[in-house]
Amino acid sequence: METIYLLIIFYIALELFEVQWQKGANLLAMLSRMYRYYSKNIILFLLMHPTFYFGIGLVMLTDFAFSAIALLFIKTVDIATKILLIQQVFEKRELTAEMSAMLITPLHPLMPYLSVLVYTPLVYFALSPIQLF
Repeated sequence: METIYLLIIFYIALELFEVQWQKGANLLAMLSRMYRYYSKNIILFLLMHPTFYFGIGLVMLTDFAFSAIALLFIKTVDIATKILLIQQVFEKRELTAEMSAMLITPLHPLMPYLSVLVYTPLVYFALSPIQLF
């Protein structure tokens, strides 16, 4: 049981690392911070998402538990969405008025930390001896 708690604490630390390097006042500021790494090297950008790799390990460790697969799927979609938004905003420079308004809308300071609350239970469910799904 201690191993489960250590892995959850490790996951939370990785998630907080991601939140810190991506944090911004609005989505445009967040994308701008991500674009710095993306423009240097796509591999560097992908390496800055350690929870994705944790998810891959979790899937293998839990023999494809449903919640581990769900976590990995959500993380994959999250990274793909970030890449698409970065390309749309900084490379193609094609934005609708609605998208521009969405990007500059201020975010609540706690919004980036929602990922810790959403993903951590999935890690716990995947690691718990009694599978809920």
